[in-house]
Amino acid sequence: MGSLNTIRDTFFEECEDLLAALSEGLAAMLGGMLESETVNAVFRAVHSIKGGAGAFALADLVTFAHRFETVLDAVRGGRLDADADLLHILQRSADHLTDLVEAARNSEPADPDASARFLANLEACLADGGIADTAPDQEFSFAAVTLDFALLEPADSDHPTQHQFDIRFAPRAGLFANGHDPALLIATLAEFGSLQTTLDLSRLPDWGTFDLETPFLDWNIRLTTSASETSLHEVFDFVDGLCELEIRPVPEPVLEPQPDFELETNVPASLKSQAAPKADPLDPAADARAANPTLRVALERVDRLINAVGELIINQAMVAQRIQDTALAADADILAHVDDYRLLARDLQEAVMAIRAQPVKPLFQRMSRIVREAADATGKQVQFVTVGEATEVDKTLIERLADPLTHMIRNSVDHGLETPEVRLAAGKEACGTVRLSAAHRSGSVILSIRDDGAGLNRPRILETARRKGLIAADLDLADAEIDALLFLPGFSTAASVSNLSGRGVGLDVVRNAVTSLGGRVSITSIPGKGTEFTLTLPLTLAVMDGMVISVAGQTLVIPTISVLETIRPAPSDLHRVGTDEVLLRIRGQFIPTIDVARCLGFTATEDSGQPLLLIVETENQTQCALMVNAVHDQRQVVIKGLETNYGAVNGVSAATVLGDGRIALILDPDAIAAPRAAPFAVNAPHFPKFEGASHAG
Repeated sequence: MGSLNTIRDTFFEECEDLLAALSEGLAAMLGGMLESETVNAVFRAVHSIKGGAGAFALADLVTFAHRFETVLDAVRGGRLDADADLLHILQRSADHLTDLVEAARNSEPADPDASARFLANLEACLADGGIADTAPDQEFSFAAVTLDFALLEPADSDHPTQHQFDIRFAPRAGLFANGHDPALLIATLAEFGSLQTTLDLSRLPDWGTFDLETPFLDWNIRLTTSASETSLHEVFDFVDGLCELEIRPVPEPVLEPQPDFELETNVPASLKSQAAPKADPLDPAADARAANPTLRVALERVDRLINAVGELIINQAMVAQRIQDTALAADADILAHVDDYRLLARDLQEAVMAIRAQPVKPLFQRMSRIVREAADATGKQVQFVTVGEATEVDKTLIERLADPLTHMIRNSVDHGLETPEVRLAAGKEACGTVRLSAAHRSGSVILSIRDDGAGLNRPRILETARRKGLIAADLDLADAEIDALLFLPGFSTAASVSNLSGRGVGLDVVRNAVTSLGGRVSITSIPGKGTEFTLTLPLTLAVMDGMVISVAGQTLVIPTISVLETIRPAPSDLHRVGTDEVLLRIRGQFIPTIDVARCLGFTATEDSGQPLLLIVETENQTQCALMVNAVHDQRQVVIKGLETNYGAVNGVSAATVLGDGRIALILDPDAIAAPRAAPFAVNAPHFPKFEGASHAG
């Protein structure tokens, strides 16, 4: 039983790759790539899922996948045109296929109503093309035999370790009943090298006694390849017990390779299909063979390794601190060894974190489905564009970004984009565009969601906030401050409640989720042009680069990513407003200053010198200056959470252990700046209205 469960788990893991290839292939078709390579890859992905599902008697999945592949087969055969409407149906069918796979993985029943709707759409496509469909268990008949093999070049014909194998393959009735196709199995063998295939018709009966449900065809195959015998057996894993299979190595010396592919049979030429393309870049199986070998490791083991590396970094800092305390000569050998220790520890940390790093491509593919669903729900035409799918992010970040991105994508479609009629009246194309991009920048991950809609309606946002009592009625706000109102809990401009909006839950959830990851959210909007949300996130949640500072005699750490610049202002640069507000004048603009010691409740210490200010940028793109006593060092620190063992502390995101063994709190600049970064205006007549300093540093 355990072995069967292992095989079943392997099938669902492979389904993830197949579904990713399916989504990528359909996106390529939507982009105009309708050549046979792409269509065959999409067909093969669905067919492989159906074959594996049949082996585990997943009837709902087999039925839907069969109808899906029938439509795809009609497309690749030229019997159906892949127009925009058909491609939309195929994409939505791929979404439902994903749901069916997930339901089967969790041993949950599929939604019969949803399946019926999607099946009806596929049947309508077949009916429009005048194409008859058959049930999965009646798929095979002699009159419909097709041999769709890829005429591949030898994988490595001059490789000195090539071998030849004789393979006898005789299907049983159960193989066809479970949705498998001998043609695809033999085509997979062809990808290993060059082969010669003979179709054995010796068991074929007279037409009078012919039984369509009984297979009579056998294949004898001579394969020249550098692959191992084990690899060849793996091709037939999912049909184990459903066929007679014999693989025998041909004794040495190895004969010269035969032509790439020959079919010796008396099957009429009309039953032979045209050759498929040489290679399929969207085939996950081919990619797996071409890529470097991989090893599946339990995530728990990786986490233990990451924790061990974190402790190693702390130990290295402690050793360095102890040696520094000894005041050795600058040219002492031990100092060079300690520096090498530091570099090796950092390299090891980066290598271990790379194990957890994954490209954001699967996450972006999930968002494409959100766009389609939101477009269908709102009746809008939307083109979804992704950039930077290969950008690698910590696995934990990817998992926790799914909900925030879902909120923001739906928001862009529902609130950002106009209806086709409004867009045409404004001189735009009827189809709107939502662009999702990812990139590495300055040690951070930058995600942006941009639409080309109408932009934020700031007067309406301000009026809604006043009506709901979220801000004072007479408060005068700058554009950036109005934009920040979108992140207030309970804020919504939707006129009515729908599946997408109007419940007052959305962007505040996004901000909280991103802030909990140590990141921030910013908004840029141009009326009539569109809106862009930018998420700035750390590369990892385990280690970060931080500045070690002192505040009121306490040693703290502030994330380097948050600090734009440091400045020791002259007395003439500081201006007092009211009883306790101080503004810093810098490059012709005024930004508020915040006493970190007072915010954290520390007892101030005597300091005769001028304060040191750290200019930080908050999540709503405004800036403020944090007042500290000194900056001591910049180093890599290991993040230790406080919530599990202590609890949340306002203004503090986590803690770390310094080289001298002391625990230092890691500041949360956004939380500290919140009281000042909130909607703010200077009413004194000799001060200009504060609109946030320009980004400098």
